[in-house]
Order: sequence, then structure tokens, then C-alpha cells
Amino acid sequence: MKKSKNFKDIEKEFKKIQNKFIKTFLNFDKKSKNVITNWKHHSGGGGVSCEIYDGNTFERAMINFSSIEGSVLPNSALSKRIKGNISEFLATGVSVVIHPVNPFVPCSHLNVRFFNTNSKLKKNWWFGGGYDLTPYFINENDINLWHKNTKKMCDKHDKKYYKDFKSKCDNYFSIKHRNEKRGVGGIFFDNLNLKEISHYLSFINDVGETCLSSYMDIVQKRSKKKFNENHKNFQLYRRGRYVEFNLVYDRGTLFGLQSGGRADSILMSLPPMVSWLSLKSKTLLKYEKNLLKYLKIK
Repeated sequence: MKKSKNFKDIEKEFKKIQNKFIKTFLNFDKKSKNVITNWKHHSGGGGVSCEIYDGNTFERAMINFSSIEGSVLPNSALSKRIKGNISEFLATGVSVVIHPVNPFVPCSHLNVRFFNTNSKLKKNWWFGGGYDLTPYFINENDINLWHKNTKKMCDKHDKKYYKDFKSKCDNYFSIKHRNEKRGVGGIFFDNLNLKEISHYLSFINDVGETCLSSYMDIVQKRSKKKFNENHKNFQLYRRGRYVEFNLVYDRGTLFGLQSGGRADSILMSLPPMVSWLSLKSKTLLKYEKNLLKYLKIK
């Protein structure tokens, strides 16, 4: 399937988003190491995976760009608005996951993606993506900043976006078998193709900018906060919930594996260290009780 000019332009913008995240993280955490891997997809295209690790601030950060083509669109990516026979597709996207060292710094995730198919419909493309915040110790100032900046960004493009996309985020990033949300939310959107590509591309660029600036604001405030072994143990325990969501529910993980993507790039979004506890100390139970006030699905 031949790439259109629009698709090539979107690829360029997505690469810029990836590069800005990489540059920002490396400039902030100069102790961190990084490895960049260029890879090819078996049916066409490929990607660039960047892993930042062993830093003072970032235990692991994954910033991946991909642009692939295929003959069968995986079920995990099928758009509700794109029906009919699809025998070819192009997909490009950026995915970012950050696992910090300090338990008082939240984990965060961003994903933006664009699909183009050979469907005979006039608009045979769509955008999707979003970002969210997963704290282990709640700081309401951080949560307020996160949502305030997100609403301001959404309102710039469409006054209906924030309420709609925030609700979708809360519904999507939930661990149903535990009746918990994965984190304190953000935005999630999919199947966007009612407006022009230029509108959505401008929105996607602001999604990347807002996620990065908001997160780094939180990182700067919390990364020097002192923590003890109990705090770290709780972080490692709650990371288990992140693993559960990614392996059981996450459509991005499923799409990557179903489409024959590079397994190491897909799974490097998981935390490098995690613990699974059946028995918890009174201290960890107290920490969890405080956290679940914000995460329990009502």
C-alpha cells in the first residue's frame, strides 16, 4: 500500500514527538543510560525503539516510534467507523512509558497513533491515543495540575474533547477484575476522523507537548523527595497492577504482538522490577488504603 503525503507528514511529526521526549529525559537525568534500536517489520516498515535506564530519576523509560504495513489489520486495532474488507493497512505511532526511581514520582504513559487502510470509504483513516498518570502516593496538587493542563489543551481544539476523552480514559484504563482504575486518568481517544487530518495532527502535537510538560513539572517537584524501603516496596508491589493491565487489557500491547511487531520493543514498557505480594505489612496496607480512595471504581 503506497504512503500518501498525509501519511508521510504524520510520520515526520510523530518522529519529532519521539525525539523531544528522548532529548528532554536525557537532559534531565544525565546519569541515565540509553540504547536506541532500529528494527524492520516482516511485512514492511519498521521502527526506532529507545530505552532509557539506570538513571537517578528514570529507572526505565521507553520511547518507541513505529511505522508498519500489513495485509491483515488485527482485531485490536479495528475501528468502529471503518467497516468492510480491509486487506492492507499502514500504521504509525509513538508510545512512551516512564517508570521512575522515586516512589513519589508517578508512572506515566502516552500513545499516539494513525491508521490508514485500503477501505473504499472516503475517510479510510483514523487517529487514536491518549495519556494518563499512575501515582503510587497521591499528591492532589499533581493531579490538579495534570487535569487542568489537559483540559486547557483540549479546549483549545474542541470544547467537547476534555469531558468525552477524560471519561473514555477512566473507562479504558481500569483493571476490571480488581474493580480499580489503573491511575488517576488523563485522556483517551480513538476512531477520530470526522474532521480534517490537519485538525487532528495539530491536536496530537499538543497532546505530546502537554503530556511532556505536565509530567516534567511533576518530576522536578517530586524526584528529590526522600523515600525509604517501605515506600519502594509499595511502589514495586503496585507496579504489579501496571503489569496486569498491560498484559490482560492493553490494546496497544495486543496490537503490537498480533501485528508481528518487535517483542522487545513492546514489552520494554513493563517495569524492570516488580513484586507480587499475597501478604502485606500494616504499613503497605495503609499506603494502599490511601491510594485506593482515588482508584476504586464506584
